[in-house]
Amino acid sequence: MNPDLPIPASAFGGTDYDNWILAIKERVRQARLRALLAANAEQLALYWDIGRAILDKQEQRGWGSKVVDRMSRDLRAEFPDMTGFSRSNLMYMRAFADAWHRPEIVQAPLGQLPWYHQIALLERLKSRGDRLAYAALAADNGWSRNVLVHHIDLQTADPLPRALSNFRDRLPPADSDLAENMLKGKYDLGFLDATARTKENRLRKLLADRVAQFLVELGVGFAFVGKAVKIDVGGDEFELDLLFYHLSLHRYVVVELKTGKFRPQDAGQLAFYMTAVDRQIKTPADGKTVGLLLCKSRNRVVVEYSLADLVAPIGVSTYDLGLPAPDQLSARLSAALS
Repeated sequence: MNPDLPIPASAFGGTDYDNWILAIKERVRQARLRALLAANAEQLALYWDIGRAILDKQEQRGWGSKVVDRMSRDLRAEFPDMTGFSRSNLMYMRAFADAWHRPEIVQAPLGQLPWYHQIALLERLKSRGDRLAYAALAADNGWSRNVLVHHIDLQTADPLPRALSNFRDRLPPADSDLAENMLKGKYDLGFLDATARTKENRLRKLLADRVAQFLVELGVGFAFVGKAVKIDVGGDEFELDLLFYHLSLHRYVVVELKTGKFRPQDAGQLAFYMTAVDRQIKTPADGKTVGLLLCKSRNRVVVEYSLADLVAPIGVSTYDLGLPAPDQLSARLSAALS
């Protein structure tokens, strides 16, 4: 038999050969996948080790960012055939080591994701829980990096939208976790019997008049302090919409309501009110005041930019005025059709 000619399937019993070669192909695929996963795990381990080494030296010797520049030059000179030793990538390695313990990076789901997926998780998500949730979705569904970023922007892994905040960077770890959990991403203010066109001052008054219902919506731990709280700052009088005290956080919580879309200046105004409370109302036994800004809508990126450099710990949530009662809806429909 000519070895260059294809071997007929009949020589192997037809179906027996087909089944046999399918099994061989599957074995090859599995081996390739294991090799890719092993190579990826090895790269992640190497990058974590480099990042940890940078962190340790900076902590022990007080080395600044210039050491990363020098490190980048030295590694690229020593290993010219390898990529990944740019200054920016070394800084990502540092962040990677700071975000995870070493055993976590070789376990599923993190260990299954390539390096640029890891960078997307670090750049776009703040909490470990969020990063793990999206890592699991990406690994299970085979998402590319761009698809992963798209789902993060859509908040796919969030069962409900959550408050956007800078708590992680402004509060101690234990308090930041509690503060994040105490705020919702959206509050149901349907009990106000208001419409989308209700003026801001009117909506504030409705909210202040129905504090008991709002306390239920806020959840456990909030104690009501006052509404339309007046504070004198340098002879000028200002008015806080609502002031609460959180019994677990041991902090005052200033709540401000806006009828429109979140604007950067809203965060600055709330931060000003929080400073006034810190200086005039809180006691040494209380923690730094927390702010909650309720808006009709918000742009996630605009909120993140607005809170990034603010010292004040602020959360930004949206609210829903709910559907009108059936008789009100019927009346509006009749008016619209007449």
